[in-house]
Amino acid sequence: MSDEQPRDWGATRRRLLQAAGAGSALVLAGCLGGDGGDEGENGTGDGSGNESGGGSSDTQSGGGAVGDGELVLATTTSTYDTGLLDALNPVFQDMYGITVRVISQGTGAAIETGRAGDADCILVHARNAEGQFISDGAGVNRRDVMFNDFVVVGPEDDPAGIDGMSSATEAFATIAEQEATFLSRGDDSGTNKKELIVWEEAGVEPSGSWYRESGQGMGDTLNQASQSGAYTLADRGTYLSQQDNIDLVIHVQGPLKDGPAILRNPYGVIPVNPAVHDNVNYQAAMAYVGFLTSPQGQSAIEEYTANGSQLFFPNALSEEPQFGQYVPQDWDGSTESMAAARFHHWVDTAVPEDF
Repeated sequence: MSDEQPRDWGATRRRLLQAAGAGSALVLAGCLGGDGGDEGENGTGDGSGNESGGGSSDTQSGGGAVGDGELVLATTTSTYDTGLLDALNPVFQDMYGITVRVISQGTGAAIETGRAGDADCILVHARNAEGQFISDGAGVNRRDVMFNDFVVVGPEDDPAGIDGMSSATEAFATIAEQEATFLSRGDDSGTNKKELIVWEEAGVEPSGSWYRESGQGMGDTLNQASQSGAYTLADRGTYLSQQDNIDLVIHVQGPLKDGPAILRNPYGVIPVNPAVHDNVNYQAAMAYVGFLTSPQGQSAIEEYTANGSQLFFPNALSEEPQFGQYVPQDWDGSTESMAAARFHHWVDTAVPEDF
């Protein structure tokens, strides 16, 4: 992070919230269209599993029932394992009388769930794959929601000797050269996709007994890596939420702490295209998008912590247009360096200096 441009995140947030707050209800109403549909059942499920229960039929002032009362959300395991959805979904459910049923899986699987029409909305973190989902017509109205970064973690004794490296590709190449145990998720998740990008940039095709796959989500992979003394790539949020229960330390930082841009980790939300799957609850999906990107939703993301650390940084509210969030990343010929520059702008805007 540059010292040449001092940041006042609190002042920036106040300006954005003041500017957006007055119009947020109108914007959300516009997203939904019509009169909001038939009144649905209220849910009290916490959104933290594959099953959600019913509850009271009352809604808070300012909300209202939308669609048929259930939203199926396919999402990456990091939003589930960190507990973030436990903070977000009950608020949304109380406001709009919609039960959120969560399908927690790797980003690749979540995208395919949406593509099959088995979810109304996806919340994922693999920008290129999200772009393909949009290009294929499977999803519409993508929005940026939040970001954090990836970190390379491993045993404290650091058998490969990568601690403090400023290059993720150099760290990966060193792990391969030393044949230090590396545990991949191997599940086509956003984290797994990022890991494979780093290996490719490092010029390494990982194989051999030192390279293993868990086939599991981030939380389970961290536990396995801890038990076996392996290195792994983790999203910072899940690592911070579980660091008290595992024997792993960060050896290579991501861009939130001046690490390499290749480890950036933006999240996007995309409703499934109702023109392709007429069974999806598009009204509920757009209500959820509106909530996540509203001042209330963004504040809830900003305020969510684990072990005293903020896990995600909201980026839906901006003083500058963000037209690129709606389309595939390379729609305008954007280069990798341009995408990295946008991410660093988010970091400079949203991440406190003392993070």
